[in-house]
Amino acid sequence: MKFVTAATLREEEASAIAARPGLGLEMMQQAGQGLAERLITLLQHIESPWPRVRFLAGPGNNGGDAFIAAACLDARGIEVDVWLVVPAATLKGDAAAAYRSLTEQGFGVREMAEDQWGQAQASDPPPTILVDALLGTGAKGEPRGMIRLAVDYLNNMADSCVVVATDIPTGLDAETGATAACCVRADFTVTMEFPKVGMAASNAQAVLGSLGHVPVGLPHTAAASIPDAAPGVQWISAEEVRRILPRRPRVSHKGTYGTTLLMGGSAHYSGAIVLAAAGAIRSGAGLVRVATVESATAAVRAQVPEAIVSADLFADGALADVHAILLGPGLGRALEARRLVERLLHEASCPLVLDADAIAVLAGTPETIRSASAPIVLTPHPGELALLLGTDVAAIQQDRLAAARDAAERTGAVVVLKGAGTLVAQTAQPHWINLNGNPGMACGGSGDVLAGLLAGLVAQGIAPGDAACAAVWLQGTAGDIAALRTTQIAMKAGDIADALPAAFRRVAK
Repeated sequence: MKFVTAATLREEEASAIAARPGLGLEMMQQAGQGLAERLITLLQHIESPWPRVRFLAGPGNNGGDAFIAAACLDARGIEVDVWLVVPAATLKGDAAAAYRSLTEQGFGVREMAEDQWGQAQASDPPPTILVDALLGTGAKGEPRGMIRLAVDYLNNMADSCVVVATDIPTGLDAETGATAACCVRADFTVTMEFPKVGMAASNAQAVLGSLGHVPVGLPHTAAASIPDAAPGVQWISAEEVRRILPRRPRVSHKGTYGTTLLMGGSAHYSGAIVLAAAGAIRSGAGLVRVATVESATAAVRAQVPEAIVSADLFADGALADVHAILLGPGLGRALEARRLVERLLHEASCPLVLDADAIAVLAGTPETIRSASAPIVLTPHPGELALLLGTDVAAIQQDRLAAARDAAERTGAVVVLKGAGTLVAQTAQPHWINLNGNPGMACGGSGDVLAGLLAGLVAQGIAPGDAACAAVWLQGTAGDIAALRTTQIAMKAGDIADALPAAFRRVAK
């Protein structure tokens, strides 16, 4: 999905509303209902005996979205309260209409005063979800007055509840990605219609949280006419992943969905290949085979009984009847490992995913990958990519997109540069950015789950670039679900694998 400027989007919305009176309120209704559905989805994964949602509503359309979402949640039997940070009499247009509709249903809205914020934080029990609906994408500069007090309240409560931003976190510049000193730090952002170009900036990722979007009913011709504000870079959305994943024919069998071969593991790192197998098993691949060392076979068999395991990692085994290969998790960096990588680069006839040590052993020789006989996908973290390209991590992180593009050009591979804002780069194609996931995923083994998942998707006949986009979105979504279930602090890689079914459900056909 393209990134747009907020100003252009507002112009198109205004033109569409002028041509069709009443469209503005219809779009606000869709925005509020979509926001409510996203909040319900989050609540389903939070184990709270008394779930409650609190909206902090501002003066504009974001506040109107909050009024409608609150009414939707209330109708579903979810406890809701709304705190309004401006006098109700100052509301205008569609936001005022949404407010009247909410209050006419007997819903009480609390109008906040400046001296109430400290008392509210000290005495009110925290809600399960706290929603920032204060300012929209047109706001610039530092929040002031009551808005600033509300932002401080949101951030002070962030350790006790999940923070969701409506359209954009208050204090984040929609055009540049610059963050105000007083800026909401969201866990999730639900943006309306299109992602805003500032959200792709590296600075924005510290406050944006996981990004989702809600279509609000902008006419198709108007939406299509909005120019791409970040040419060559696209956002991986749920709709894109839904398009990528094939619908399964009713008449099919395990052979229909391909065989994935995972190669890795060592005496010291058996867990890596176990987690890769867990990811592959959840990918939908028909069969998952694991070639590892003898000391790792028992762990794989015990923890992933669905996989077919053999202790022949370094044997000259046949690669026939395999539709994708993953090489690297727990492999080690000995000379024997490098020889195995080089052999597969020349012998594999199906797509080959290189991860972890399979990338590290090629340090300083990215051109080696270009000579491969089959499509290649690389899944490095910044340290591994720095090794491959002969540079340092600081240079990679300074311009992640340029580094991913350079790696794709020099290797001819699809490059998945992991980290906050995971990138998928390949030559002569748009580059993609993933904006979900959370810091709880910064744990050993999460990359192994991703690599196994990706290889399993490729084995089903999905093009490697598409499979990479789908895999990073699914893993990020699974990470968000796992964090809601376990907290970010307590999350482990196995929790991400366990949450993959729920992630797939989000895009199921």
